[in-house]
Amino acid sequence: MDDDKIITEENQRQEELVVEEAPQDMTTPNVELPPPDELPPPIYQENNNQYIFIVGGAILFLILLFVIIRAIFFRKPNSSKPVSLIYWGLWEDKEVIEPLIAAYQQKNPNIKITYQKMQPQSYREKLVSRSKSEGTGQGVIEKPDIFRFHNTWLPEIKDIVSPLPATVMGSEEFDKTFYPIHKKDLKVGNYYYGLPLEVDSLVLVYNQGLFKKAGINTVPSTWDDITQIVPKLTVKDISGNLITSGIALGTAGNVDHFSDIFGLLLLQNGGSLNKLNQEEAAGALEIYRKFSEPPQGYWNEEMTSSTTAFIQEKVAMIIVPSWEILSIKSANPDIDIKVVPVPVVPGTPLISVATYWVEGVSRFSNNQLEAWKFLKFLTEKENMTKLYEIESKIRPFGEPYSRIDLAPLLIQDPYLGAVMKQANNLVSLPLISKTMDNGLNDEIIKYMENAINSTILGVSYKEALATAKSGIDQVFTKYNISN
Repeated sequence: MDDDKIITEENQRQEELVVEEAPQDMTTPNVELPPPDELPPPIYQENNNQYIFIVGGAILFLILLFVIIRAIFFRKPNSSKPVSLIYWGLWEDKEVIEPLIAAYQQKNPNIKITYQKMQPQSYREKLVSRSKSEGTGQGVIEKPDIFRFHNTWLPEIKDIVSPLPATVMGSEEFDKTFYPIHKKDLKVGNYYYGLPLEVDSLVLVYNQGLFKKAGINTVPSTWDDITQIVPKLTVKDISGNLITSGIALGTAGNVDHFSDIFGLLLLQNGGSLNKLNQEEAAGALEIYRKFSEPPQGYWNEEMTSSTTAFIQEKVAMIIVPSWEILSIKSANPDIDIKVVPVPVVPGTPLISVATYWVEGVSRFSNNQLEAWKFLKFLTEKENMTKLYEIESKIRPFGEPYSRIDLAPLLIQDPYLGAVMKQANNLVSLPLISKTMDNGLNDEIIKYMENAINSTILGVSYKEALATAKSGIDQVFTKYNISN
């Protein structure tokens, strides 16, 4: 059994090896362990996860620190801070504007807007003086943050208007939204100084009943048409006294908007207001005057004012801004009127004279940005149509839209369609009647009135305009308008 002997010897060697390698304190096979709280601390072993926790915590701390610092030093102004805006308006009653103000305030509860309808007499002077004034011993003088002004007034109010911030409406958006005349009138340098809620211009208004009575079916579109139909519309008694006039043109004292109409003829004849000493200007004045000069005498100084005469159906045609139609329809609701673009010289493009109102923001306002944001709100599509809807509930029509994209809504309108058709072809001149500015417009109008009246007394067109030019040049210099 040699194999059994080998195995026995091998086992004995293994037992001896174990006894020799074992430490002496481990000879007892059953060792009693101490309680858990008496165990020695575990041997430290390096763990990479601990580094991740440390770095992550540091990053989180830095982020929180950055947020706190930014909140303290770079916080935005408190949007909930109460802001009060005073809005000086013209023409529109409070109940027209209030619904839009209420809608804006609902979206911006920290904004309070107070609308005040101002009287037009001496309005421009009050606007300028009140805006510039300081507080007195009796307290702080109330100043407008927002105000309405005429499109020709910028040279007169340049010291009080603030520029439209690009953050509210940039140049590209402005140009796409409004008509070319708005850009031309309201842009000075690189800035716009107003937001228009309307556009308006001279139009031709005629009495359809008188046309039918005279057997006229022509819709006048040129000055040749006017010249041909006016004699048919004019009625005189046996003594040559006017009973019914064909058109109210030729005089100054009793033709409403006579200066605007002369400006129209001046433009259509190739002239300009700063070149009244040239033949084009004399030609325009001759065209205007011939309607009341002998032997035609289609209009004269004995007639009542042109708008009143039209209401009384004593004149068949007048040239006025569209807003005059409101007074006509109010005084004589039954009058059958038609409104078309102004007549043009045959073969020339359509052109008319602009006259409209603009909303601006005072440079003395402490809340200019908030004021501009409100005006931008008013120019938005849905708000402009809402405004027109409210206006149309209290009168035949509202203010013609200043937005180009809203023109299709009015292009077929019996009263405002003509305005829309010529809205892309308007020119502004500082001789607009009834702005009551007691300044630029009214001063130039006075010189034109004197020129027309002097020709009635026999002064030549050329001489009359030369005298007018001398005075108008001084007005241009006064308001820093380059010729």
